[in-house]
Amino acid sequence: MKILVTGGAGFIGSAVVRLAISRGYEVVNLDALTYAACLENLATVADSPLYSFEHADIRDREALTEIFTRHRPDAVMHLAAESHVDRSIDGPDDFIQTNIVGTFNILEAARKYWSDAGKPDKFRFHHISTDEVFGSLSADPADRFHEETPYSPRSPYSASKASSDHLVRAWHETYGLPVVLTNCSNNYGPNQFPEKLIPVVILNAVSECPIPIYGNGSNVRDWLFVLDHAEALLRVVEAGRVGRSYNIGGDNERSNLDIVQAICAILDDIRPRANGKPYADLITYVADRPGHDARYAIDASRARDELGWRPSVTVEEGLRTTIGWYLDNESWWRPMLERQGLGKRLGTGRRAA
Repeated sequence: MKILVTGGAGFIGSAVVRLAISRGYEVVNLDALTYAACLENLATVADSPLYSFEHADIRDREALTEIFTRHRPDAVMHLAAESHVDRSIDGPDDFIQTNIVGTFNILEAARKYWSDAGKPDKFRFHHISTDEVFGSLSADPADRFHEETPYSPRSPYSASKASSDHLVRAWHETYGLPVVLTNCSNNYGPNQFPEKLIPVVILNAVSECPIPIYGNGSNVRDWLFVLDHAEALLRVVEAGRVGRSYNIGGDNERSNLDIVQAICAILDDIRPRANGKPYADLITYVADRPGHDARYAIDASRARDELGWRPSVTVEEGLRTTIGWYLDNESWWRPMLERQGLGKRLGTGRRAA
């Protein structure tokens, strides 16, 4: 199988590319190389005869059509997206253009290619999305997102992803394009761009900077190790039922405060502070994000029952692995800190047009 991966230089996309190539698949990585992308994430496969790279933007329909014609993929795994909620609050335009218009463009390019090829049954368009499209859950542990949960997006980011989900389903229902969809919980792990919670906490802690927590830190997320997610995504594109969606979760619910305290405790163990004080002393509570969802939790039973997938990494194991990776790879993350918006408080809405 030859897979066209959009956003393959990003955090999740690069994990998918590396895993797919290790399985013997040909991979075409299509990436615009915006601020969060890093081709260094693919250094281990860059010289593989199974790997090729296309520097292109999903907002450029002409470029997409040419890439489909030249590479003739058997499947598309569409991960390219603007993904940071805080940035979407301050500047929603990029999220609308990339996540909605960009998805429309690649759907149309894929539909033309699939139709011109005689509508092969084996072709798949796999759209990768987020659990944030479902909105916010109650504190009841039995309350979880399932595939039929009504959509209720509450940020520009989640609204743009909900829109893209609806487009993908509409292209299946209207044109018969063979699609599969996934909605995942919060990813973390090595190579995550340092604007998300876990790398921010790690890097602030080792830099002796305040560790910011929105509100009182009670917001709950289901934490999914990125390599578990990559495994799930490949299983969906290989064996998912056409027209079907699958929720992918880590079965690791923790509050933001729990996550931060766990990171601090691991750092206390493996890299104690020079002053002998606990890293948790650096925790600082800041004004909450507007519209901050209280809780996400995933019911991933469909992926388990139909595809035989389940998460293999506990959040404690994953955090220790992730922290160790950042401690060992300063040469990777140090240059990242110079990129657009890093080190500044985003998501206040003050810069909105």
